[in-house]
Amino acid sequence: MSISWVMNPDAVARIRFAFSPMWELVASLRTLQKPSRHSIHLPWLKAVRPRLAGLDLAELFALVPQTGYIADFITPPPDTPMPEFAAELDRVRRTPPELAREEAAKIVGADRALLERFMADPEAGVARVAGTLEAYWERCFAEFWPRVYGLLERDVLRRTRQLAQGGAHELFAALDPAVTWTGKRLLVDRPWCAVEELHGDGLLLVPSAFWGPAVAVMSAPYQSMLVYPVLGVGTLWEQGRPPAPGGLAALIGRSRAQILLALAEPATTSALATRMELTPGAVSQHLGVLSGGGLAVGMRVGKQVVYRRTPMGDTLAGHA
Repeated sequence: MSISWVMNPDAVARIRFAFSPMWELVASLRTLQKPSRHSIHLPWLKAVRPRLAGLDLAELFALVPQTGYIADFITPPPDTPMPEFAAELDRVRRTPPELAREEAAKIVGADRALLERFMADPEAGVARVAGTLEAYWERCFAEFWPRVYGLLERDVLRRTRQLAQGGAHELFAALDPAVTWTGKRLLVDRPWCAVEELHGDGLLLVPSAFWGPAVAVMSAPYQSMLVYPVLGVGTLWEQGRPPAPGGLAALIGRSRAQILLALAEPATTSALATRMELTPGAVSQHLGVLSGGGLAVGMRVGKQVVYRRTPMGDTLAGHA
């Protein structure tokens, strides 16, 4: 069984990528409910479980069961390439009550009493869910988002190069085994059948660190979107100082060499300080030197600055 999206040349030309902090947050709810689903995230689970005390996630778990359909309104397709969590949360808050009720009614295998309560007053239900999502984000996800964002960014850069160099055939051939491109249609292996035109503006491709191993799709009345598992997720929670080869350490200093190697995945100053067992001030100084030498660059993600290696930094680290 599969979904078949008809894609004419104009639709292929409008393939685009985006990140979604809300999607990652909602997908992580399944990891909380069933850790074996994604054992790679156990380090994150161990870090956040103590923070869940006093946070009632029961209604969210009802809307996001371990398997099957989840209420689409809490994962609106990104409307910009890099939406802020606050903007996505505002879109959830503005969900029409009737749409929220309709989607909640489709859910199976969840706590029916909680779903009935939600459907009895969906306007109040949407407000409660948005408040819980915000609290869950602040306690358990905001700190880790820059690390997840860095992984997603690297994947999109890789896929964009594939699309530019080899077109849709090369992109979809490497995207996921569940995805097949025929030249006219995109076939996605899912538990139901549908043949339809893309809805909205082309096809939106969204990499995910917390979703998987299967792909996910959304379409009418939403923007057509395909969510696929990101490459390199096994490196997401690496801890400890990376070993610094003697030659690189002699060239730029051992701590700077370790930081440069750690920036294989983008990270914040505080995250690097924890991993390197250095003070944030010391890491900031080292990052300043690396940035000044053209080996690293900082970019703002929400309220934080995330550092990553430049192509020159990649080259130097690759020869270490």
